[in-house]
Formats: sequence, C-alpha cells, structure tokens
Amino acid sequence: MATDYDAPRKTEEDLSEDSLEELKARRSDKSSGVVDEDETEAAEGFELPGADLSGEELSVRVLPRQADEFTCSSCFLVHHRSQLAYEKNGQQVCTECAA
Repeated sequence: MATDYDAPRKTEEDLSEDSLEELKARRSDKSSGVVDEDETEAAEGFELPGADLSGEELSVRVLPRQADEFTCSSCFLVHHRSQLAYEKNGQQVCTECAA
C-alpha cells in the first residue's frame, strides 16, 4: 500500500476519533479514489524542459560505407564484416537480425 509521507500525521487523539463505521465506509467507497481525467487534455499542457529544438542546427559528418563494412538487408544498418551472419542471394544479414 502506498504511503504519502508528505501528508500531515494524525495524533493519537485524531486516530481515536475515527470510528470503526467511518473506516468501513471509506474502505467500501472504492470510487472515491478514482480520478476522471482526460489523458489527452492533460498531455497538451505538459511541456518537457528543453523540448523546443526548432532553432537548433545539427552538424554531423557522414562517412561513406567503408570497404570492410556491409549494409544489412533486414535492418538496413551498416555493420563491420565481422558481424556478417550469412549472405543469401546477394542479401547480407547481420548477426543481430539472424538471431
């Protein structure tokens, strides 16, 4: 059961005031803990910090495929020749996709 450690703590006087009937009524009222909230509406107002990257420009140096590399015909990633699992009809497959 989850405990809210930030909630104010009850003293012994407060605990003794809670009757057994009240506690049973709270326990049987299951709908009181349910919050009806639209997830889409809640997500619209939520903004991640640093999420606006519209003004940023990336600069990445792209190298062509080297002689000791191949492109996997399944995942289309470029791998080193040591990761070649098999070649069938000219189609090369990496060890990750072959597993």
